[in-house]
Amino acid sequence: HGAGAMIVVTGAAGRVGRTLVEVLTHAGAPVRAVCRRAPDRPLPSGVETVQADLTDAASLRPALRGAEAVFLFTPVGGVSPLAALAREAGAKRGVLLSSIVTQKASAETNPIAARHAAAEQALHVSGLPGTLLRPDTFAANALEWAAALRAGDVVRAPYPLATRCPIHERDIAELAALALLHPGHEGQAYWITGPRTLTQVEQVQALARATGRPLRIEEQDPAEALALMSARMPAAAAQRLLDYLRRSVEQPSPISPQLTRLLGRPALSFQDWANDHRADFLA
Repeated sequence: HGAGAMIVVTGAAGRVGRTLVEVLTHAGAPVRAVCRRAPDRPLPSGVETVQADLTDAASLRPALRGAEAVFLFTPVGGVSPLAALAREAGAKRGVLLSSIVTQKASAETNPIAARHAAAEQALHVSGLPGTLLRPDTFAANALEWAAALRAGDVVRAPYPLATRCPIHERDIAELAALALLHPGHEGQAYWITGPRTLTQVEQVQALARATGRPLRIEEQDPAEALALMSARMPAAAAQRLLDYLRRSVEQPSPISPQLTRLLGRPALSFQDWANDHRADFLA
């Protein structure tokens, strides 16, 4: 990639986007960070920051001017004209943060699968040469426990032996940077996971080691969990999540070798993530 090749990162205030801006800046690439609102923590110095709404073409056009490559983030509020506008602006390639849920669940019944499938389709239709990143569970989902663990040593959750293969956001960002900076990944869909499967009990143990506190998990009745989750998401989505947890006790998620192959190093562990985020779990 030539010096001066502008990389535009949308969703730059988000977990993956912010980390990607740091990785790209460290690699010496000129970065334009696009956020819907001003980020809560300042981005690295030298990064141009632009506020734009990903569902609004008029605000996006100036943000994409002169882009060589674009990191495409899917807004919760629906499909964005981003891929088509990036192509129109002359970008050579795009990297879309999608999800493995597009391969596991039907878009007819699962709104998260539907949103990511629509973004994948929009990239395909735009004609922008693109790479799909399809991560499994984010390690950062453990932040759902942060408030409880700041308040005490116990987290209550249904199915403590449910398993996950949590992936550190830095790994997603490093793979995105690879595909943005180096041609040759267009047309690929990368399924990425953390390096091993852990139960929820093991995740809490990793947080205990990171914080030096005697943290533990207590089993929550699924009906109680459903009632609490339904207060912050549609009941059908809460039920799906609980069903997934229950099934994963018996059928752990498989681990993908793709990240290690592409980055030439092992994926970061959940313990690495817990150590990096220990402050979030300390009062």
